[in-house]
Amino acid sequence: MPNQHGFERVRRKVLQGAAGGFAAGVWGALGAWPLLAGAQDKPRTVAFAQDTFKNDFRLAQVNEVKEAVGRVSGWRFVVSDAQGQTSLLIHQIEQFVAQQVDVLIVGTNDERAVVPAVAKAYQSGIHVIVLDRGIQGKAYTTFIHSDNVLIGKLGGEYIAQRLGSNGKVLLFEGLQTADVTHLRTKGFLDEMRKHKGIRVIKRTGNYLRKDALLEMERLLASGEKVDAIFSESDSMLSGARMALVAAHVDVRKLITVGCDYTSEARDAIRDGTQTASVLFPLGGHASVEVARKLLAGEKVAQHIVIPVKLVTRDNVEQVMPVF
Repeated sequence: MPNQHGFERVRRKVLQGAAGGFAAGVWGALGAWPLLAGAQDKPRTVAFAQDTFKNDFRLAQVNEVKEAVGRVSGWRFVVSDAQGQTSLLIHQIEQFVAQQVDVLIVGTNDERAVVPAVAKAYQSGIHVIVLDRGIQGKAYTTFIHSDNVLIGKLGGEYIAQRLGSNGKVLLFEGLQTADVTHLRTKGFLDEMRKHKGIRVIKRTGNYLRKDALLEMERLLASGEKVDAIFSESDSMLSGARMALVAAHVDVRKLITVGCDYTSEARDAIRDGTQTASVLFPLGGHASVEVARKLLAGEKVAQHIVIPVKLVTRDNVEQVMPVF
């Protein structure tokens, strides 16, 4: 457990928006990857309009796409960071349309507001790949995602089993404007309703470590105690865990389940400070593979689902984290 001085130093870093130390490596060298032949001889541009780099998972998606594009001869990669601002994301999508990029990957923060801009890109002839978070529209080439209702269900089933169907559970939700939040919440609450002895309270952490840390501090200050936490991202669970440790709560006695299955989550599961995580693939490699097929003139499905799985101490050594 960190001392108070150490906690305050890490807390300041988190509140300043650092992405767990991962940001520094996102633009690192690609290493000695073999170059693959592009779909055609003409240079191709793959653009990624990303919601924010402050979210560990979103930043890792950018890194994975950049790495995969770097392996294709004749392709270039451009990326934008909307810094969590929907209006800026829309503007950046429109800029990519004006630049006439060949493929546009979109990581949105609002399932409704971006629809006109995404439709404009698609109707202009750009191959549009919606990644991870869905939109309320059909004007795109393909949507790569996982079953988010199942993610919530897996977390709920595991927590109910570990609690013996009795106790108080904190649900840490992500962005309220993102479809994945509502889907994960639905899967989780549908499962919780089967267990009358379980009471659920909700807080919003926006998929950010910083926001979850502050929310958990406020919850602890109110005197509220819980038996378990289901967090819709491992980053939020990390922030909540920091607050719990600082308040001298023994996190090893809580049932805590996150989502994504990051390296940080793997280490926490190994040492017993996190109980489980639902693996949620980044989708970066899948996006680039789909882009290659599209630029080669091949057809792809409009919906591509990537499997998820629950990771606990029983299988933590057999499952690779997503980053």
